[in-house]
Formats: sequence, structure tokens, C-alpha cells
Amino acid sequence: MRDPMNKIERFCYNHPYFGIKNLMLYITIANVAFWVLSAINPLFLTYLSFDASLILRGQVWRLVTFMLYPPSTGLLAFIVFYFYYWIGNTLEQYWGTGQFTIYFFSGVILTVIYGFIIYFATGMVIRLDSQYIYLSMFFSFASMFPDTTILLFYIIPVKMKYLAVVDAVFFVLSVIMNPFPLNLLPVVAVLNFFIFCGGSLLRNRPGRTSKSTINFRRESRRIRREQESKLYTHKCAVCGRTDVDHPELEFRYCSRCQGYHCFCSDHINNHIHFTE
Repeated sequence: MRDPMNKIERFCYNHPYFGIKNLMLYITIANVAFWVLSAINPLFLTYLSFDASLILRGQVWRLVTFMLYPPSTGLLAFIVFYFYYWIGNTLEQYWGTGQFTIYFFSGVILTVIYGFIIYFATGMVIRLDSQYIYLSMFFSFASMFPDTTILLFYIIPVKMKYLAVVDAVFFVLSVIMNPFPLNLLPVVAVLNFFIFCGGSLLRNRPGRTSKSTINFRRESRRIRREQESKLYTHKCAVCGRTDVDHPELEFRYCSRCQGYHCFCSDHINNHIHFTE
């Protein structure tokens, strides 16, 4: 089976200006605004979630506002906001604006389709928010940067792959313990994850991996040292053009190359992948 990412990458290559730049910044601003409004009036968030029956009665704004539903409403909400902003912003830099925009909104569309199918098939009204959209985003980040270390509660250093394992356990439990068809919603999130990252997981499965593992933090420091002695931020590994010489170009990092290699929009889908 062909990797769906090939078609997505080709589409983004042919449409270099497609997408919403800094999408997670706008999402995070909306999260903060809705959090503040819900702190003033706790009933406010009830008007944001996805509800198929109410949408069909005219509350069409729920098709949009549910994806802006704050992923957390407690006192630690702003830490959660920053965490998901950081993940989304990193994915956008890694994939490119177009691919990340497609990724985020494909999760939104899958959730909407699921909500309407359940409503029309069973008559059950399910209030949906953005929880599993963010879960899918987290799994994608953890699969690409498993050795990235974060400070849990700003104290405990934990690698992303271990957090992903913990989340995966809760994911499986929610599928097993929740009644049908509510238990299918997490599967929708994983479907979005596998569409974008499934091919990479298969390519990198045991027996097909390279001998070395990329240390994202080490490579980031190496790139930073190189940038300190140069005036540009991004340089294409094929043609050598930089963002300073050609500010109109979009630069991306290839997920299939071994290492931390940057390419311009003309060569992101037209280069020989680095193997060492």
C-alpha cells in the first residue's frame, strides 16, 4: 500500500503557499480566551462543544468552536496550552505549514464525521471537544522525536517516548472500558495519526532501521552552532539557497533523511534521502 504522505507531500510541494502559518499560535490564543471566559462564566464552554443535534438545529458555530475547546480547564491549563503549542509549532517546522494544516484539520474532519455518524446511526448525542485531536498530535510528535526530554511539572526529566507509552495505556483502557460506540472516538484519533505517521513507523520498524539513532537535541545544538557563525537560519542541502538569499522560499526538514537536513520547497520532495 502506498504511503498517503506521498500524496500529501506532493500536494504541499505543488502548493507551497497552502496552509495557515503559525496555526497553533492562533489555536492557543483561542484556548486562552475561552479559558478566561469560562472562568467568568462556567457555562460558557457548554456552547463550544460538538453536538450534532444542536448543530442541525442551527448552532453551526459548534463545527468550528469545538476544535478551539481548551484542552485543560484547571489551574495548570496554561502549562498544557504551552505544551501543545510547542508540539504543534515543532510539527509545523518539521513538516511544513501545509502538511501540519492538513494534519490538524483532518483530525477535526474525522471527529465531525464520527459525531454525525453516531448521531444518525444511533440517535445518541455525543458532546465532543478537542481532546483526541491533541492526543493524535502528541502521538505524532512522540513517534518522530522519541528521545526528546521534557521536564514534567518543570522538575522531572522524562523522554517523550515514555510519556507516549503511558498515554497509549490510557488510550487502550478507554477503548476497552468505555461503552460502544463511545470507545471508537480514540480510534478516530489514532486513524489520523497512522495516516500521517504510519508509513514512517513501518519504515523504521526493527530490521529496517539504520544503525544509528538521531539525537534531536544534539543535532539542534549542532545546527545552532553553525547558525551562530552564519547569517542565515535555513539552508537547502541540495541547492545551497538560504532564507536570507531567497526569503520567498519555504524551508522544511525531511522526515525520511537520516539526520537533521533542511531543504527548500523546490527540493523537499525532490532529493536523494540521506542515509548517514
